[in-house]
Amino acid sequence: MSLFKTSRGRKWILLIAVMVLAVTVLSGCGQSSSATQTTQQMKDSGSFWQANVVYYFSLALDTFARWFSGSYGLAVLVMVIIVRTIILPLSIKQVRSSKAMQAIQPELKKLKEKYKDNPEKQQQETMRLFQENKVNPMAGCLPLIVQMPVFIALYNSILHNSHLRDHSFLWLQLGAPDKTFILPIVAAITTFVQSRMMMKMNPSPQQGAMQFMMMVYPVLIFFMSYQFPAALPLYWVFSNLYTIIQNYFLYRGNNTAADVAVVSGGGTSTKAGSVNLNKSGNKSGNKSGNKSSKKGAKKSK
Repeated sequence: MSLFKTSRGRKWILLIAVMVLAVTVLSGCGQSSSATQTTQQMKDSGSFWQANVVYYFSLALDTFARWFSGSYGLAVLVMVIIVRTIILPLSIKQVRSSKAMQAIQPELKKLKEKYKDNPEKQQQETMRLFQENKVNPMAGCLPLIVQMPVFIALYNSILHNSHLRDHSFLWLQLGAPDKTFILPIVAAITTFVQSRMMMKMNPSPQQGAMQFMMMVYPVLIFFMSYQFPAALPLYWVFSNLYTIIQNYFLYRGNNTAADVAVVSGGGTSTKAGSVNLNKSGNKSGNKSGNKSSKKGAKKSK
């Protein structure tokens, strides 16, 4: 039950709920209809979702494919780059919030110890600490939540686009599942690497929950990739690779909380900073003390 009492625990519960919802929605979409449509037919379908959302994704895929001589695999790659670049500011905000959360961990531990018998007061003081340091414990969920409608719309455009389903990319028939297991395995591996990288670069008190997700999520991705049209797990692979490269540069040189010197300009120092200050203070004090003692010795002589 401790998982429900912490902000990070609630974050992971929300992530699990979103993924379960995605699996349910996508499975329902796949079972409801497998009829293919041209992009124009999607626009004229009379369905608000198809005509105003899925249509534009399908149109974008068709346009990008024409740029690359009909390669819908490269069109999916371009779609990933565009979508992920659009939400990059959210990802940067997520990283900053994560670093800020790391920096205030000592204070959070003190609050938990101080108000361990008063959960309501502990929650109030925790929220006050978050506000003072401009920390949003739910910031890590925002990029995922933003991506979900995009992901579902892309799934529908892939599922129903008659042109895409008839094209191939490398060994893949984009409109059919990859029964060679190669793409599902690659999708699962890149998902695992991405999750593992996030765990190492963003240490959390809820390591148990993160390790659980790190093991379950790739397995979930594998089975979904084996069932869905190959274009969709291809999107996952491209998106995972983008995330791995993105996180490498965003977290480079900042793997632990000790690397964070200031939180959002608020002046919250880390232990490393205080240690350095103490060391410098001790050194300067020792030097001044040694000098004064030497002067006193000379006068006595």
